[in-house]
Amino acid sequence: MKRKKWFGLIISTLIIGVILQPLTSFAESERKIEGESIYDLLVDRFNNGDGRNDFDIDIKDPLAFQGGDFVGVVDRLEHIAGMGFTMISLGTVFQAENYDGSKVLDYKTLEPHFGTEEQFTEMIQSIHKKGLYVIADFPLSHVSEQHTWVKKDEVKFNLSDDGTVDWDLTDSKTEETLKTALVAFVKDNELDGVRLTGIEKVSTDLLNEFIAAVKEAVPHAYMLTTEESAANFDTIPHTENMTALRQSFAKFDADSSPMAIFSDDSQANLIQFDTLTSDRFTHDIVEARMFPPTRWKVAATALFTLPGIPLMTYGTEIAMNGTSGAESHQLMNFKTDVELKDLISNLNLLRNQSETLRNGHFEMLHNENGFIVFKRSSEKETWIIALNNTSKTASVTLSPEVVGENVLLRGVLDGDLVRESKDGMFRIVMERELAEMFIVDEDKGFNIPYLIASILVYVLFLSFLFIVWRKGKQKRKEEDMKTS
Repeated sequence: MKRKKWFGLIISTLIIGVILQPLTSFAESERKIEGESIYDLLVDRFNNGDGRNDFDIDIKDPLAFQGGDFVGVVDRLEHIAGMGFTMISLGTVFQAENYDGSKVLDYKTLEPHFGTEEQFTEMIQSIHKKGLYVIADFPLSHVSEQHTWVKKDEVKFNLSDDGTVDWDLTDSKTEETLKTALVAFVKDNELDGVRLTGIEKVSTDLLNEFIAAVKEAVPHAYMLTTEESAANFDTIPHTENMTALRQSFAKFDADSSPMAIFSDDSQANLIQFDTLTSDRFTHDIVEARMFPPTRWKVAATALFTLPGIPLMTYGTEIAMNGTSGAESHQLMNFKTDVELKDLISNLNLLRNQSETLRNGHFEMLHNENGFIVFKRSSEKETWIIALNNTSKTASVTLSPEVVGENVLLRGVLDGDLVRESKDGMFRIVMERELAEMFIVDEDKGFNIPYLIASILVYVLFLSFLFIVWRKGKQKRKEEDMKTS
């Protein structure tokens, strides 16, 4: 089975250029938020690249700093870029009381555990050289009682019940001071945007002022938030969508009716299975006594093909587990099975290449007890995505009115091929707990490019085996000569 999938992925990679010739590459078009895919991480828990800032760290204490830093992010950029993500969200990088950036101490000082200003600048430049955008969190409330503005009594504030500080934004000086700090953070560090957190007590009008001020200073900047809001953010999370995803994919044979919430109106919303502050989706899977890698393969296909802007929390590629808080903020382990990571890479590759997968029309074709089939279409191409999230083989019949005339469905994940039956219908048959993406292709009968690609794969594989055999034979011959 693994060999079949290995061959299928290679063949798909080779023929993607043939099948998807009309597609416009993401990199060749003007960037918009709807085209981004976001990798969300906490600097402290991602990768330790510079031991010089490892003071007072304890990798055995889930509440302590554990060594991740800006240099570590640079060292693992290929890991993120290789999965096809177009934007990195860093979490909070200001000096703070806690590893996750909560209880910020100063809006002008970076967390010393993460590195220096020079290393922060070098990290941003390295991310940009990879062609990726980078944003960071900016908390508008819940800062530390020891924040520099509080200690110097520079602005007005209120003490919250949880011991944190909220700025008194009814005061014009406080509002202007906070706005100035926000704009300076984005502009001076050449960030591609910012994600505002702690906005629950900030009025919509004031949020719009902050958004406008940042965009005036940095016109291309994206403005995001961690909460649902009526303000003019470029995109917002959607709690109901996330709940529908978690309920529908945590186990097989689940009631998938909540997935009816997805529509073309979902295009501008973030689509995600979990957040940096929530329980991990893997926790739901484990609670349901399911096998996380299998669950995530189906779920990941949904994440990158449903309408919306995919945001993936770091560690998803290794099915990281944990409840909200420190348990879900484990130090990233890069020495794990790469099969899920490879799938994410392929899904992101297809999404980045296809304007239709990013912004095309969405139509739900079938949704019953975990077997979900939907269409993404445009004038350029049509995709049929089938997610069999059930415990048995499932099938669906599609008419030419839905799929098209004189076409076939070509699977690009496992290489499945669906042609029109004698009765003129298209029947998609899916094994249990599998997902497939079909590109609707013109049926030209005998497919020469596909045949050539297939032959090439086997020739390359046989050549590889021959080289390995010949080197082994030569090595044994050399060893025999040494012993004789």
